[in-house]
Amino acid sequence: MSDSLAVSRKVLSVLIKLNLLMGLFILALLIASLLAEGPVMAGLGMRPSPGGPTVILGMRAIMVIGILGVPLAHVVLTRLKAIVETVSIGDPFVAINAARLQTIAWAVLVLELMNFAVGTVAQNISSKAHPVDIRWNFTVTPWLVVLLLFVLARVFDQGARMRADLEGTV
Repeated sequence: MSDSLAVSRKVLSVLIKLNLLMGLFILALLIASLLAEGPVMAGLGMRPSPGGPTVILGMRAIMVIGILGVPLAHVVLTRLKAIVETVSIGDPFVAINAARLQTIAWAVLVLELMNFAVGTVAQNISSKAHPVDIRWNFTVTPWLVVLLLFVLARVFDQGARMRADLEGTV
């Protein structure tokens, strides 16, 4: 196996664990915000004032979106790791990899929609009294990545079919 594939496999393994850890952290933060709202929100920079409850609900909504993103990121990372495995054994153009890429594309699309939702929530709850600065901005790059993933899934599917046809004629 090439060094880059070995590194990719290790990096993906670490990212899978970090993703799950981040999900647990966000879940703990959400639970803590429900059990000890005052101290948690103060720790997040919230000061008591009019409009605060709306901001707190928005922050919790962002936490929920973050928690919901964890399984989607897990899907992306585990499917990508499985593709790396097939590449390492020298057999990447198989139908299962086309399906994996398509699943990754759908997951990334939903993650990007969730990212947009986070930006929308943050923009709607932010005020001078309660600035919510998550440094969100719209960029076209992730949407192009989604398109690229759908195209690559189709390329892998065609490659697998052509390979099967070729094997059937030999």
